[in-house]
Amino acid sequence: MDQSLSSGRGHVSVLCCFPPSVGRDVAVAIVKPLRAGLGNPDTRSLLRTDRQVKWTMEVLCYGLTLPLDGDTVKLCVDVYTDWLTALVSPRDSIPPPISREPNLYTQKILRSLYSLFLSRSDQGSPVYMSLCQQVLCAVQSLARDSAVMSRDTWDTLLNFLLCVNHTMLATGGVSEQLSHLSMAVLFEVWLLSCSRCFPSHSLWQTGRQMLSSCRHQAAVVEQWSRVIAALTSRLLLLTFGPSFPHFKVPDKDAALIPEDMDEHIVPQTWFRFLHLLSNPVDLSRPVVVGSTPSSHEEASRGDSQLPNIFFRAMRGVGTLVDAFLGVTVVNKEPTEQLLPSTGFATRIHFRDRLPSLGVAVTRSPFRDRHPSHGVSRPRSGSAPPIPVNILSLPIALPSTTSPPPHSKRLKPVNVSKAASRPLAASSSPHHWKLSSPPPPSQPPLCSSPRPSPSPLRCNVDSLLHLFGDWLFDAALFNRDSAGHGDVTVMSARWAAGRAEACGTLCRIFTCKKTAEDILSVYLSRFYLVLLQGLQVSEEVCPPVLASILLNSTCLLCCDLKGVNLLLPSFISAVETVLLDRDLLRFKGFVSPVDLRRASILVLLTMLPLPLQFGSVRSDVLLDGRFNGDDVPGGGFLSLKPRLIGVLVGALQTETDASNTQIILAAMLNLVQDSALIKAAGQPQQSDAAGILWVQFVRLLTQRLTAQWRNDSAVCLSALEVLGGLAKVEVSVEESERRRAVTSVCCYIVFQCSRPPPLHSRDLHSIIVAAFYCLNVWLSQHPTLLDHQECLLEVLEIVELGISGSKSRQEQEVRCKEKKELNPASLRVKEAAEATLSCVMQVSGAFPSLGGLLGEDAVIGRSNLSDSSMKNFRYFVVDRSVILSMLEQPQGPEQAPCPSLTVLIRGPSGGHTWTLQLHLQPREGRTETQQTLIPEQHDVAQEDAGIRCGVKHQLFPENIDRVASVKADLSIPALHETVTEEVQQQLDRLQAALKRQRQVEARPQVSGRSVVMKTCRPPHPITNFQTARLFLSHLGLLTPETLKSPGTSGVPAQLVSLDSSLPGFSEDLRRLDQLPSRNCDSAFIFYMRAGQRTAAEILRNVEFSCSVQSHFLDFLWSLGRPVEVGRLRQGGGFNTNSSEFPAVLGDSGGGVFNGQRFVLMYTDALTEITFIVPSSSHTSDLSKSPEEAEPPNGVPSNLQSLFEPSRDSTPEPPSSPVEDLKSFRFELSSVGSESKLLIVWVERFEDIESFPLSDLLSGTKTEPPTSVSNVQLIFVHPLKTGLYRIRFIGNTSSKFSSVVPLVNGSVVSKRCLGFLVRETVINCCQRRRLESDSAPPSHVRRKHMINDIILRYRSRRSEPAFYAALFQDP
Repeated sequence: MDQSLSSGRGHVSVLCCFPPSVGRDVAVAIVKPLRAGLGNPDTRSLLRTDRQVKWTMEVLCYGLTLPLDGDTVKLCVDVYTDWLTALVSPRDSIPPPISREPNLYTQKILRSLYSLFLSRSDQGSPVYMSLCQQVLCAVQSLARDSAVMSRDTWDTLLNFLLCVNHTMLATGGVSEQLSHLSMAVLFEVWLLSCSRCFPSHSLWQTGRQMLSSCRHQAAVVEQWSRVIAALTSRLLLLTFGPSFPHFKVPDKDAALIPEDMDEHIVPQTWFRFLHLLSNPVDLSRPVVVGSTPSSHEEASRGDSQLPNIFFRAMRGVGTLVDAFLGVTVVNKEPTEQLLPSTGFATRIHFRDRLPSLGVAVTRSPFRDRHPSHGVSRPRSGSAPPIPVNILSLPIALPSTTSPPPHSKRLKPVNVSKAASRPLAASSSPHHWKLSSPPPPSQPPLCSSPRPSPSPLRCNVDSLLHLFGDWLFDAALFNRDSAGHGDVTVMSARWAAGRAEACGTLCRIFTCKKTAEDILSVYLSRFYLVLLQGLQVSEEVCPPVLASILLNSTCLLCCDLKGVNLLLPSFISAVETVLLDRDLLRFKGFVSPVDLRRASILVLLTMLPLPLQFGSVRSDVLLDGRFNGDDVPGGGFLSLKPRLIGVLVGALQTETDASNTQIILAAMLNLVQDSALIKAAGQPQQSDAAGILWVQFVRLLTQRLTAQWRNDSAVCLSALEVLGGLAKVEVSVEESERRRAVTSVCCYIVFQCSRPPPLHSRDLHSIIVAAFYCLNVWLSQHPTLLDHQECLLEVLEIVELGISGSKSRQEQEVRCKEKKELNPASLRVKEAAEATLSCVMQVSGAFPSLGGLLGEDAVIGRSNLSDSSMKNFRYFVVDRSVILSMLEQPQGPEQAPCPSLTVLIRGPSGGHTWTLQLHLQPREGRTETQQTLIPEQHDVAQEDAGIRCGVKHQLFPENIDRVASVKADLSIPALHETVTEEVQQQLDRLQAALKRQRQVEARPQVSGRSVVMKTCRPPHPITNFQTARLFLSHLGLLTPETLKSPGTSGVPAQLVSLDSSLPGFSEDLRRLDQLPSRNCDSAFIFYMRAGQRTAAEILRNVEFSCSVQSHFLDFLWSLGRPVEVGRLRQGGGFNTNSSEFPAVLGDSGGGVFNGQRFVLMYTDALTEITFIVPSSSHTSDLSKSPEEAEPPNGVPSNLQSLFEPSRDSTPEPPSSPVEDLKSFRFELSSVGSESKLLIVWVERFEDIESFPLSDLLSGTKTEPPTSVSNVQLIFVHPLKTGLYRIRFIGNTSSKFSSVVPLVNGSVVSKRCLGFLVRETVINCCQRRRLESDSAPPSHVRRKHMINDIILRYRSRRSEPAFYAALFQDP
């Protein structure tokens, strides 16, 4: 440091030898003429020689030390600042000697100006602050604009600023505003010097010593954080290139770095600036914090600001770490929020409330300056750079619970209850609760989800080499070792900085790459930090515990060596948070909702560990020395009861909708894993799975009908989980399943009974989802319908959905024909009809009996000719069911009998039935049985012609012996009911009978006997008119059924169709192609490590050697291989387990690309097609909307979509890029605009590089699929045998939190396929609930049937209708 400056006295003038009055008078007399000539370009300087200038500078130097009561000091400052412009733009008003040697005189002027900053009694006045500001601005302009400064001048300038800052900060009497200004000028000039004249090593050492001695001042730490962030932004661009996420800083901060700074100078400058403050952790050590008296005084004060400065320093380091991790940031405009009280500790700048993913804007140090008014306040924008969080777009792979979720800055301002109350359902996927201002000693922690780090980020070891010493020292800092002061109070004061360091360390380790190795020394120190920070004793530090949980949501699924040994500590910490409903100890510095969400995500990663490792024992695992628990050593399985207790307790204490949905997803995962563990050789877990199933079902049903019934988002997830639990195979009592069905029914009743103003589309969507859940339970457990009470309850709910009310209301019973149909909505009515169809079709008996065969297939399976196609009769019953009747018998029959083949087409699907009418039951017939016909004889019978007298009686002979009763009088006598007209008819009848008796009483003309032939029955008929018999037996051939109800456009109950009209057969074919179940599709990709292009990804599945064996097992668990051209033949998909390896062969899954085979999962309600696209056999997986048939739906029979052209000639093989362009996604029932992709990734960080846009651009669907309409499920295998899940959905959706797989889920191999299928089903079901253009399958079929009735309805009269039944078609 310059000797004249380092002495602390600056340049000493000769006037100091004279009495003060003499020096003051001389200074006043000299400075006024000089000041008068300034600013006038036509005025020449009064000083012409070198001696004159030097003598005048002696006077000006003395004038700078005078009191501020006059204007002498100001005039001296004006003269000096004007002369400094000689290095920029010389003028005539500047003395010629200075213009000739500007560098030499500038160095002298700077030494003289130092006298202004010496300690004085009036240095707190506004005048003094204004003069200091004027000098600093002049020096700043000099460094910016001068192009002729020599190295000596640069050194003198930097020494001047170092001494000025040292003097001002050491005394501590100046305002913080001036301190911030002086530090800002120092750092800016220093950066300019690095670009133009790099400072010497000794000067760097001097700067480091000065700043280390003054780091107890807030201005030093804040301005250092600002500059180092700007340097880091430039360094990252030069080091990693433009592909690395840009670390954006405010434009004013970025402007501090000269544009012309050489790229080789930037790393040197960055590294030296990084260590200017030495070790920031020394701020927590009063003995070494500084070497000045003010530093020791500050450290010894009870209200010291050192804890806050320590926290800001650690936050600045955390910002740099986030930058090196490659977190995308955005720029934010500056905003200032002042708390009611003043002072540094209570003032929270807007940047403190931003999420820690970016850097806030700092105001310029040369404007917007406010006087201190006697109170020391930091400048606006003086806080260190704080990272900024953004919710990533779907293309950037976002999520509601995107790992690793970190914090969102809490706004420490008072908000209204309406503003702070979290919304139950909103279009936004996240709702953050605002808290009250935190205590001064505990700044708010970050608690919002963060985007994933860049895959180009540096290794963990590299970051720890740079920042590890500081972060570990701060994280392991224990103020108790100081040996003085109250332990609890002192620990709480330093907790914020320690928490920031712990959170930063957790973020570093959670960003470990898949195949990355970390030094054992770093792992051991990090685990020691966690063991101390996760303690739950009375002396626990809540900020540290909260910071670790907020930043460790995916720590247990990063394949860190030995991390599972921390399981007991994490369980204890999670118990502390999730089982406490109020969280009073944490509310002051973090949002309880966000803290609970982070704890839930940590719990998700721990749930599968006990079952995965089973009886593996570790004495270190359960050692109570670290967590304070007296738990004996044991295996991982012994931790399962604690985890279940935490999960159940968290669900009971949770009030936030998003958190509740995550817990629900974890419940289904745990139950399914427990139920499947029996197959892994642990049968003792089967009973535990049943107990757990009962406990969860009871808890869900109880809260569904009570606490959650007003929260649509939670109810939807709960219904999905209930549907998933219905598919879990456990041994429980039937009453438990009936309890679940009853709860769903009660929920539907409650929602339908809401007042009309509360009815909305969302409410009706939830009711539809409840009916679907009911269908799942009835399909999976059809024996529930064997219980009369359960069946009655289900049918009442169906009646409620269709008609809007129940017939049985308390004691009153209303007939259905007297009720008015007033359903809650058309969607609810259609959902209830689907449930009724599910009940009537004996749900669960899939494949269903009598799969539909078309007319061509029926004729092909019989001995009929093609001309018999015209013999089908077509009727419509109840305006919803089309009956196709063929009256000719099917197959060879030795005996003719009434035979009928009926093709039934309804909204719920199609069926084919063959009916035969026999006179005896099936058991009594033989294969050769014929109709009984009496034998015929040529000779007359012996009794022919002999008449036997037979007395005809109308009543039995003993009728008179029976006593009469009143019932005998119920039929009146004939004479009592005869009218005059009837009496005349009776008289004529009696006269005719009398004449006939007279004729019969005449004697025979001849005595010969009359030979009479035996009466024989006619020959059996072969034309039975079975269609007429069938309709008659169903009671449909009545005048009432054939009459129109009178409503315009509504046909009668029984209507015949005219099959001769053109287009009839084509419409029937299109109706047959409409699915009767929900048909969805998903696409599976395999992404190897380091791949970036779509062509590489499509080539992976061509050969099994290119994929992991676990991937093939995963495909096997999703569904069964089905040949594309035979999807509907045989009625079902009864493929044995050996078929998958046979079909797979040497392929890596590409055989299921839709060219010949696909993977298909089917049940009574759902049909999912899994397609594995490949580059060798890319095919037309869908038709465009113009080619799709029918236009309002997609056929469940995929043959029309997949079957290749038979007459096409083989084409030469194309390149992968050309194949990709011809690749097209299949249209599913949720519309072509939405897609669902399942991606297996070998490296988790490659998710950020998944070429989603390239894959979508290769599709030919119209309209083109946008990124926001794509849902992705990433599956990453871990070394533990578990699988880490990343789910990316549409964040703009109202119901975006799909279960059971959520961001951060960790699942076992046993239940991976089941959970993926359930997630696919729920994703597509939610799409249908939200879309108006994708009605359910049964609704589409119903609309198609109505169109057929309107087009082909026969207009014949009633007599013509009956006549047609007696005629051949």
